[in-house]
Amino acid sequence: MLLTLASTSAARRALLAAAGLAVDMVASGIDEASVKPALLAGGLSPREVADALAELKASKLSGSRPGLVIGADQTLDLDGKLVDKADDLKVLRETLRQMRGRTHQLHSALVISEKGQPVWRVLKTARLTVRPFSDDWLDDYIASCGETVLCAVGGYHLEGLGVQLFSAIDGDYFTILGLPLVELLDYLRIRGAVAS
Repeated sequence: MLLTLASTSAARRALLAAAGLAVDMVASGIDEASVKPALLAGGLSPREVADALAELKASKLSGSRPGLVIGADQTLDLDGKLVDKADDLKVLRETLRQMRGRTHQLHSALVISEKGQPVWRVLKTARLTVRPFSDDWLDDYIASCGETVLCAVGGYHLEGLGVQLFSAIDGDYFTILGLPLVELLDYLRIRGAVAS
């Protein structure tokens, strides 16, 4: 069965490949910059925005592709407010300063669509507490990581130096990386898309 990920995310591609999944990667064509504000204006929470975007991506692409299309999205929720990816390192520094000493939530949504309709979904949340680091440590972190952290919501890579940002993490690793992989694999086994 053909599997397509409605994304060109290098991180998600690496996770799927490491799990032994062969998937086509195709950009969803969804303009998140215009859709997100509309969803928020409609009263959706950051958690609901992640789910809605994942469904939009999967459903739009699956109308023109055979097999199963996977849509994924992740939002960062700081006290009920959606925090977007930083455009540059200066904005990232200010975002991380605001998160310092506070707990936020990462909502990771996956939706699978077939023939334009959603057929499965999962929405998982992880809670992460950022430790009260110093400004000097933050400057060193940003200098060490460089612009690579701009591709991650929250500006951290848990699989690298970003793990040092936290004093507590409650949630599974794959949810934090933006792809609830265990649940995805379970569903794909049920559908016969991966060996059981």
